[in-house]
Amino acid sequence: MGEVGRIVVFGMTFISCNALLDLSGVHQVTGTWMGSITVPCTYVPSEGFTQQTLSWSVERDSSTSTIFRRDDSGDHILLSKFRGRVSIPKQSPGNASLLIENLEMPDSGHYTCQVIWRSTDNSLITREVITTVKVVKVAATKPIIRAGQLGLTVPAGASTSLTCEASGSPPISYRWFRSVLPGKAVFLTSGAELVWHSLRPSDSGTYFCEAENRAGAGAVQRSDAVQLTVTDLPTTTVALQRNVATTGGHHSTTGRGESSDMELTVTGSPRDAPSPLLYGPAAALGGAALGALLAVGLGCWRRRRRKEEPLYEVAFRSTAEVALLHTEMEVPVKCLHEETCSNTEKTTMKDRKDPEYENLVTAVESQYEIEGI
Repeated sequence: MGEVGRIVVFGMTFISCNALLDLSGVHQVTGTWMGSITVPCTYVPSEGFTQQTLSWSVERDSSTSTIFRRDDSGDHILLSKFRGRVSIPKQSPGNASLLIENLEMPDSGHYTCQVIWRSTDNSLITREVITTVKVVKVAATKPIIRAGQLGLTVPAGASTSLTCEASGSPPISYRWFRSVLPGKAVFLTSGAELVWHSLRPSDSGTYFCEAENRAGAGAVQRSDAVQLTVTDLPTTTVALQRNVATTGGHHSTTGRGESSDMELTVTGSPRDAPSPLLYGPAAALGGAALGALLAVGLGCWRRRRRKEEPLYEVAFRSTAEVALLHTEMEVPVKCLHEETCSNTEKTTMKDRKDPEYENLVTAVESQYEIEGI
């Protein structure tokens, strides 16, 4: 009984391992010409069994050729026409699927995936799965238009794009048109993408694209038209108020005085509108310029008035005489503008007494001796 039991257990373990190491695939896959395709081949890794070799072969016209082989020495592409076009995942245990890129019509055939495992007792287990690959040419489908991130309503000055997408055997050629009149359109450009770097309101309109490939026997597919709307830039009004007061011939930006209001109209999006603070220096410079002009005009007026009024010079003999002068005493004066003076001119210190005159006398006393004219 013991011997029989061991045989039964071994048989069940062998059957279980065979079930776990079975390859999974599909009967047929179809790929489009110049496209790519994955031929599936997978299994569930089992403890105690190590993958020894993995190979893919193709049978076409009663001839079988090995395309790919993976073993302890690495990956090898044995058929030259598949070099650079086939690959198998490396870091995915249990996945032996074959990726074929840039499909060609002769790639059609029967593909066999073969995996060999080695068990802990050095026995080998081999499994295969066969898949039929069919490469066909597919005409381009009706394209669709995808708008950029801003959608189909875009502000002027922004950048956007429209993308034309169609499926089918590559290469697919695209053309863009703009409708101008019912039933009429203007050709714009070739390529899948229509780009604007800086939109203008005149770019608003109806656009559509066409798609075509060689598999369609010259058949052209046209997309549905889309309406692109370019909105005008919003107008932002910035109001500035500046209070200007005049004190002692100088302009001040604070204090009481007449106020002036300034209004600035900026055309552009709100985020691009300049800060009102940028106009503060300009307003201050404008006020300063106005004050300077007023000061120049006032100076000219004063000089003109002085020329029209009599001008006198006071003569003193010595600083002692200046010290002894009484405010009521008469002092001889000389008229410098004959046309504005009378025959005899006399003035008193009382008539000419003012703070500026007193300052002049003080300065003369301390530093100079005034000589008579």
